[in-house]
Amino acid sequence: MFVVAAMTWEDMLPFAVFGLFAALAWMVLDWLSNRNTRAHERLDELKNPSQRRSGEMAAAKRKDPVTQMIKKASPALAAPLQPKNELEISKLRAKLSYAGFRGEAAPTIFLGLKFTGLIIGFFFGGSAMLAMYGMSQKSLTASTIAAGLCFYLPEIVVLLIAHGRKQAIFLGLPDALDLLVVCVEAGLGLDQAMRKVCEEMKKSCGVISQEFALCNFQLQMGRARQEVLHELGLRTGVDDLRSLAAILIQADKFGSSVAQALRVQSDSMRTRRRQLAEEKAAKTAVKLIFPLVIFIFPGIFVILVGPAAITMVRDMFPMMSGSGS
Repeated sequence: MFVVAAMTWEDMLPFAVFGLFAALAWMVLDWLSNRNTRAHERLDELKNPSQRRSGEMAAAKRKDPVTQMIKKASPALAAPLQPKNELEISKLRAKLSYAGFRGEAAPTIFLGLKFTGLIIGFFFGGSAMLAMYGMSQKSLTASTIAAGLCFYLPEIVVLLIAHGRKQAIFLGLPDALDLLVVCVEAGLGLDQAMRKVCEEMKKSCGVISQEFALCNFQLQMGRARQEVLHELGLRTGVDDLRSLAAILIQADKFGSSVAQALRVQSDSMRTRRRQLAEEKAAKTAVKLIFPLVIFIFPGIFVILVGPAAITMVRDMFPMMSGSGS
């Protein structure tokens, strides 16, 4: 029965691979066809400017069929992994917010992708392992490992994106603070200064530009400045930005100088960056021990001791064996 099962999975593996490549080819062709259609629509809009409004509305309503399919299937797929209480839901939303995914459907799509990865990893991993090793404990263990890796792949991707965004904010925030100080001292208000910084830092640091643009949009919608600044510190997950928001809230509440607060915060951030650079430089000597011991010392040992060892093998050992006989 094990042989029959193995042959069955082995026969199914080519069909599974064919189905995967067919789905990828369909997605690429559909994407290309959508791009061509949109190009023709843009040309029509340029020819007839009166149709631009209707073209924008149609583009807003039109969505990629793959995206629609994912959104429709995500609630059903994410149902087994849904958080049980509000604390877990808030932690999940905060994790996705750090990576820049702040839509209402982001947690559902994220959990749906994790469950889909679990199924795909177990199916394709199990098929490959059964084709190579047959029905055995080794194939079952390998299939479980593949399913676990595919299950945690969205988690790893989100963590990497969040780390990149935090690093970009940490590196670009002192320059943004300097621009804020210049704008505020030139006579602009804090809202106008944030708008100016958003425009100037689109190319140098797009993440900070996006965050400030979102703050300006919320302020234009009528939200209180303290709430907007507090949310700015929370949704990014960067301690420096959180402390900056707290300082701006305090300066706005007590009527102190915003420019002076920004200047002090900028100086403290640059001091912290310099201390981190010095800390990394001090750790370099310790980190160099491992590559020295693993890669460099064996080569030096062979070069220094190798000739002596060869001489001992050629001369000393025959003499010892001859004297012993």
